[in-house]
Amino acid sequence: MKYPNKPGCYLMKDKNDIVIYVGKAKNLLKRINSYFNKIQTGKTLMLVNNIKNLEYIITNSELEALILEINLIKKYKPKYNILLKDDKTYPYIELTNEEYPRLTVTRNYNKKSKLYGPYPDVTSARNTIKLLNRIYPLRKCVNMPKKVCLYYHINECLGYCEKKTDELIIEKIKKEVIKFLSNDKSEIIQTIKLKMNEYSINLEYEKAIEMKEILDSIEKTLKSQIIELKEKIDIDVFGYYFENNILSIQIIFIRNGKIIQTDNKNFEIINDIDEELTYYITTFYEKNIKPNQIIIPDILNQNLIKEALNANVVIPKQGIKKKILEMANINAKENIKLKSDINDLLEELKNKLNIQSTCRIELFDNSNLFSTYSVSAMAVFSFGKKDKKEYRKYKVNSNNDYDLMKEVIYRRYYKVLLEKLDKADLIILDGGKIQINAAEEVLTSLNLNIPVCGLVKDKKHKTSKLLYENKEIEVSKQLFNFLEEMQKEVHNFAISYHKNIRSKGLISSELDNIKNIGEKRKKILLTKYENIEELKNESLDNFNKILPKNVSISIYEYFKKQVK
Repeated sequence: MKYPNKPGCYLMKDKNDIVIYVGKAKNLLKRINSYFNKIQTGKTLMLVNNIKNLEYIITNSELEALILEINLIKKYKPKYNILLKDDKTYPYIELTNEEYPRLTVTRNYNKKSKLYGPYPDVTSARNTIKLLNRIYPLRKCVNMPKKVCLYYHINECLGYCEKKTDELIIEKIKKEVIKFLSNDKSEIIQTIKLKMNEYSINLEYEKAIEMKEILDSIEKTLKSQIIELKEKIDIDVFGYYFENNILSIQIIFIRNGKIIQTDNKNFEIINDIDEELTYYITTFYEKNIKPNQIIIPDILNQNLIKEALNANVVIPKQGIKKKILEMANINAKENIKLKSDINDLLEELKNKLNIQSTCRIELFDNSNLFSTYSVSAMAVFSFGKKDKKEYRKYKVNSNNDYDLMKEVIYRRYYKVLLEKLDKADLIILDGGKIQINAAEEVLTSLNLNIPVCGLVKDKKHKTSKLLYENKEIEVSKQLFNFLEEMQKEVHNFAISYHKNIRSKGLISSELDNIKNIGEKRKKILLTKYENIEELKNESLDNFNKILPKNVSISIYEYFKKQVK
C-alpha cells in the first residue's frame, strides 16, 4: 500500500481486526514505513509481528492529527499504546467554600473552590490535612451534628454546630491555611511558636514538644527548597530520558515559585520519543489542573502543544528555568537506571523460577502473639516498586500457621476471582514448606495456577534461603537482598497492624473493668488513645474534657492504682 506524505493517524489491527496500536504522524508515509524498513526489538517487534491490517486517516494539520489520536486511543484502548491506565488524577487539597470551611482531599478539579497541590500520593495530602487540623480548629465533620464532638473537647474544632463563632476568627484561620497551602509557611510558623509557648506556660510539656517537632519539620522542608523563582507562579516542568525503548518522564511541580513535589513515570514505547512525550503531556491535563506555565524540552513542538492545551507553554533557553528543566532530565535518567537495575533482578528471578512473569508480586506475612490477635498482611510490588494502594490487612480466626495461611490465601484469591481483580504473577510467603503447601492447596481448589515460593528464616530469624517447588533456589546476592527488602516491607506492615490491633484490644479489655464505661464512651477513648500507657499517664483534667466528671474520676483512679 502506498501511504500519503501528509499528516494524519494510523490504526494497526491484528488478525481478529482488533485495533492494537494508534499513532499520529506529520508524514504518514515516513512514519508507517519506519516500522517495516528497519530491524525492531522488544515491544515494537511484538507489535509488528501482530499487525495484519493497517488503516490511516488524513488530517489537515498535525494539531488535528494529535486531537484525533487522543480520541482514537480513548475509543479503542489499544494494547500497545501508553494508556495511562495507572495514571489517576493527582490528589489535591480543597478548602471548602462553605460557611464553616473544612479541608478535604479531592481528585475532582471541576470545582469552583480553590484547589492546592498536586500531591504525589493521597497519603502526603492527608498528612498535610492532619497537620493543619492539629494547628487550626477547622470544621472536621462532613454533615453538621447536633452536638459538639470529641474534636471540640480536644480543642481541634470551635464547635460550629453549637457555638456562635466570630466570622473574623474564621477568616483569619482561612487566610493562614491558604498561605500555608500556597507554600507560604510564615503564618503557620508564627502560630506554632505561640502555641508552643502557651503549652509551656501551662506546663503541658508533651504538647509543647509536639509543636516543636512540627516546627522543626517545617523549617527543615523550607531549608531543602534551594531553588526559588522570582516569579511567584505555578509551573509544571516535564523532563525526559530515553534508553533501550524505555521513556522516563520526570515532572517537577512548582507552586508559588517553589518546588513542592516531583513524580516520575516510565514507559516502554513504540513511537518516536517526541510523539509519545507530546501525547503524554497533552493527555496529562485532561485529568489535572493546568498551571500558569508549562515547561517542555526542546525536542517538542512548542506551538503544537500550546495550541492543543490552550496554555502558556515554554522552552527555556537559559536561566534558572533552563536549570530546572536540566535537573528534571537528570532525574529522569537516574530513574530509568534504577528501573533498569530492578528489571534485571526481576528477569533473574523469572529465569531462576522458570515462570512467565514477575510484573506483579504479592507477598504475605502473618503475625500473632501466643495465638491471640492473629493478623495477616499483603504487600504488592508492581514492576518491582511498592504499590501501596494495593496493600491489604486481614484479621484472621485461625491459630496455627497452616490454617492461618489457608484462610488468608482463600479470602484474597476468592475475591480476585469474584471481582476480577489483577492476578499475581508470583506469590512470596514469609515461611517454608508448611505455608507453601497451604497456599498451593487453596489455589488448586480455586483452579488458579500461580507460582508460590517461600523466604525461609534461620534460627536467628534471618532470611536464609529461597524455597520453590521443594527446592532451595540459588540466586545472586543482589537479588537475594532485593527479596529480603520486599519481605521486610510486608513484615513491618503486618507487625504495625498487629500492634495496633493488640493495643486497641488491651485498652478495650481494661475499660471493661471500669464502671460506667459503655460502648459509646469506649469508642471515644479508643479514638483518642493509642495504648494503655497513654491512659495511665493522662491527667484528670484531660479526661474531664471528653467525659462526665464521675466517669473521668473512675478511669483516672483505676489506672493510677495500676501505676502504683
